[in-house]
Amino acid sequence: MGIHSVVNMASHLQNASRARLGITSVPHAKYCLSVALALHRAGFISFVTRGGVHPPDPATVTTFEPEPLTNANVAKQRLWIGLKYSDNAPVLRTISAISTPKRKVNANLPALQRLVRGFDASHQRGLNLGECLFVQTDRGTLEARECVQRKVGGLLLVRAGP
Repeated sequence: MGIHSVVNMASHLQNASRARLGITSVPHAKYCLSVALALHRAGFISFVTRGGVHPPDPATVTTFEPEPLTNANVAKQRLWIGLKYSDNAPVLRTISAISTPKRKVNANLPALQRLVRGFDASHQRGLNLGECLFVQTDRGTLEARECVQRKVGGLLLVRAGP
């Protein structure tokens, strides 16, 4: 599927949070799973689970056991994502894709250091308070501040903020 699945996922999550949905689904893909887990680690979403075409029960999502992944059902698998709300306002207010299939944006360590401190770099504006920038590295999908700590650069995927 590739990068275009992340672009679709970003717009879908923004539309779902504006529509005040509690749970939504995106296609099961490697990039979507890595970005969803990174959003979960950053605290923007409440849970991520794999399932079929029907959503899991939100009350029992912690004990939900998805069916095994086989060649027969791989096309029907979805990632079910629980959206967070605080004081009736979405925690994930804006999310936008940076890299697209035609234009992949990479950032090295000095560019990421500038972005994290709030300065413009790599044709991107610096991060504001509460914003996160997710980067695909050889160590997985990390937030930009983690990349600076681990001294790695990579492909800029999405920018999320409250």
